Amino acid sequence: MTARVDVVLVRPKEDGNVGAVARAARNFGASRLVLVAPRAPIRAEARRRAMGGLPLLRAAIRAPTFERAVAESDLVVGTTDLSTGRSMAYHRRSVTPERLGEVLRAVEGRVSLVFGPEDNGLSRKELERCDLLVHIPARREFPTLNVSHAAGVVLYAVNRARGPTDPGSTPAPDLLELNGNEKERFLARLERLVARTQYPKHKRRGLILLFRRVLGRATPTEAEYRMMLGLLKSLERAMRSEDRR
Repeated sequence: MTARVDVVLVRPKEDGNVGAVARAARNFGASRLVLVAPRAPIRAEARRRAMGGLPLLRAAIRAPTFERAVAESDLVVGTTDLSTGRSMAYHRRSVTPERLGEVLRAVEGRVSLVFGPEDNGLSRKELERCDLLVHIPARREFPTLNVSHAAGVVLYAVNRARGPTDPGSTPAPDLLELNGNEKERFLARLERLVARTQYPKHKRRGLILLFRRVLGRATPTEAEYRMMLGLLKSLERAMRSEDRR
């Protein structure tokens, strides 16, 4: 795995947690720390708890909005303390940290690991923007982890996916280069195509979200996205020809 990992904290409430996350991010090789509209000044407590993560904390990028924070990302991974097995609940369809590590094992590009505020977590709109969700299984009576603990668990699983190269093992899989622009182009074109069909209007948003989740798990290459875009173009031409008859 050669992906560059950004840790994105959305509206963090406690500066001590920000420092602890910076420490975990440094422990597990994250590239950058991004703070979205923090609700507390980043002061002495954050610096004290950052320890060896102080360089990441000092270099933290400030972003006014969630969209701005993930604008450069090829894959946006959100975290949620809720999970459901219902097949239609796309907002909460999630994978475990271990599965996330497997997904990221053979990819390169920029990955944003997004953690919501300590009190309410990520909003529905923010969850919709995520390509993939990860949930840390915990006891039902108390499933919510402190944000710094959650970050440590997820970053550990991602770091494990890097793994040492064992010369005695079979060759490592080829790296898959992620391309967030191609993904967004595909989803936008698919949304326009669906709008021209008789697919129920009230279900279209959920359908596009379903595709975002599926693509997030599958991590297609740029070439694969282009092939899928070519298919959508062919379908649009066929529909135009049909309309002219």
